[in-house]
Parts: sequence; structure tokens; C-alpha cells
Amino acid sequence: MSSKVSFEGIGEVNATFYAADGVEAGRAVKLSGEGTVAPCAAGERFCGVAVSVKTGYAAVQVAGFAEVPCADETVAPGWVNLTADGTGGVKKAGTGEAGGEYLVAAVGGGVAAVKL
Repeated sequence: MSSKVSFEGIGEVNATFYAADGVEAGRAVKLSGEGTVAPCAAGERFCGVAVSVKTGYAAVQVAGFAEVPCADETVAPGWVNLTADGTGGVKKAGTGEAGGEYLVAAVGGGVAAVKL
């Protein structure tokens, strides 16, 4: 991604959740129960990106532009049907996978700037 433009912090909304085992900062997460987030398996819809994780709690970005790992080289800027890739990142949703339409503003270096 270009270092001359930034989407950092635009429209950012964070919420605190209980964190299930395996939740890591910088990774896509799903809602797994009341007030609880967990890591996503491949093909699951994600609800946000964990910003920080401490003592059983996670601050999760649920709105605004977020940088999320993206190793899928077919993802390009524009409206993209994204789903979790099972490793904490995102990929294009395939047939039968639970995805959602997200605006991808930039992609490169294994990271996508996605509007949640």
C-alpha cells in the first residue's frame, strides 16, 4: 500500500468483548457468543478486527477503515465479497462461504485497508 495516503482512524469504532482462546491483535474475529469474540475459521464471516487483547478481553474495531492481513492476491480495490481465511486474515469469499460486501480501499504487502 502507498505510504502517501492513509485511512488510519477514519470512522474507527472500537468495542470491548470477552476474548475466547486464540484471539490475537490485528486478526479478524467473529462473534461467538453473547459479548464474546473468537478467531474465525476459513469461510466464516468476520465482525471486526481485534485491536488489542489483554486478560481475557479484546478491543475490537467494528466500524471504520481497518488494516487486516490479506494474502489473497486476487483481492483488489473496490467492493469485494470477503470472508475469513482461517489464519486471522481475509480473502475473497468462494461458493458456499459466508462473506460480506466490504469496500477495499487499498491492498498490498499482505495487508488490505477494509471499511468495516
